[in-house]
Amino acid sequence: MQPKQKHRLKRITVILTLVGVMGVMFLAGTFTGFMARPVLANDRPAQFDVFWEVWDLVEQHFVDRDQIDPTRMTYGAIQGMLAVLGDQNHTVFFTPDEAKQQQSQLDGSFEGIGAYVESSDAGFRIVAPIHGSPAEEAGILAGDIVLKVDGEDVAGLPEWEVISRIRGPAGTTVLLTVLHPNTEEPVEIAVTRGKIDVESVTWARIPGTDFVYLQISQFAADTGDELQKALEAINAEAETGAPVKGILLDLRNNPGGYLQEALRVNTQFLESGKVILHERDASDQLRTYRSVGEGLAREIPMVVLINQGTASAGEITAGALKENERARLVGQPTLGTGTVLQPFTLSDGSVLRLGVTNWLTPNKNLIKNQGVAPDSLVEQDPTIRMIDAYQLEEAATLGEILAHGDKQFNVGLLQLRLSASQ
Repeated sequence: MQPKQKHRLKRITVILTLVGVMGVMFLAGTFTGFMARPVLANDRPAQFDVFWEVWDLVEQHFVDRDQIDPTRMTYGAIQGMLAVLGDQNHTVFFTPDEAKQQQSQLDGSFEGIGAYVESSDAGFRIVAPIHGSPAEEAGILAGDIVLKVDGEDVAGLPEWEVISRIRGPAGTTVLLTVLHPNTEEPVEIAVTRGKIDVESVTWARIPGTDFVYLQISQFAADTGDELQKALEAINAEAETGAPVKGILLDLRNNPGGYLQEALRVNTQFLESGKVILHERDASDQLRTYRSVGEGLAREIPMVVLINQGTASAGEITAGALKENERARLVGQPTLGTGTVLQPFTLSDGSVLRLGVTNWLTPNKNLIKNQGVAPDSLVEQDPTIRMIDAYQLEEAATLGEILAHGDKQFNVGLLQLRLSASQ
């Protein structure tokens, strides 16, 4: 086969791949209310010719031949296209492996080391190891910066790629090179991966008070059920002589999740008929979601903790509780990822999560790129480990908790005292 013929066949293959991907996207749309139509070569924008010019030049002249991978190049082109849309941290493309990773997390279980993570200016940071996880048992600390995974430098890699390298089958081992907070020399920690079952709702009494701390770490597939059980347990304690005079709801570092679960959560706290959110689509059509039925915590005083890691469904909840005057917000402005993601599963198992509508708060304030502002602004260094239910259970006194250094928790508790006394 002549080089030109071989090159032409490669190009045809990639064209067919792209058309197949786009075709699946539009077919998926027929089941979600979007107009589907066949994708033809003549429908491509004229600007697409420039893409093929670059593709051809790379295939013909790029010096490192072993780096030319049509699949990776196609995925990279898709990711670049989505990046210019400006829906940062929301509209996203996942390769087949990444899609499975994301779905397992929302399903509430996955295999890996068990840690909440984020990308920061300092690098890939451990927000906190999950309680009882392999990461915690191996000595991974909140605030650790991951420098290497199995001896390979991860500086500059996308967050999802670092996560993919750290995750793996239960029983296998990953070697992490980390820099502990306030240290200068990195250490190597071997972590044996395990099956991680994530509780999205945890709670504990705050020592020396009649208040309860309630954390929702994400809006997973069973978060509504978990919250129902938690509130039932809290109410049962109150009925047996252990009064509960207020709830400190922690939504910090909550990345969001399923909209349906956010609606179920808000229904527990808001009177029936109250607006939870509005959705506005590309044609400016507005859809309103309201609280329905009965809830278990609609009267008890509440204060909500938020920060820059509160995103998506977490922002919906914060905005709904604030604008319905159900609770005061304490902490920092939220991330501002207020779009509804429509998932499209593509022909090779990859997934496009596309922002198809914008979320608005009950007062029709746009969340996207703006976030939800707290009533009481409390700045806090992200390296400070935040109070959680497990620390509260282990603490002997309230003074021990207040001395921990979580200013947002401390101010939130003070606001809750004031609210409960009125």
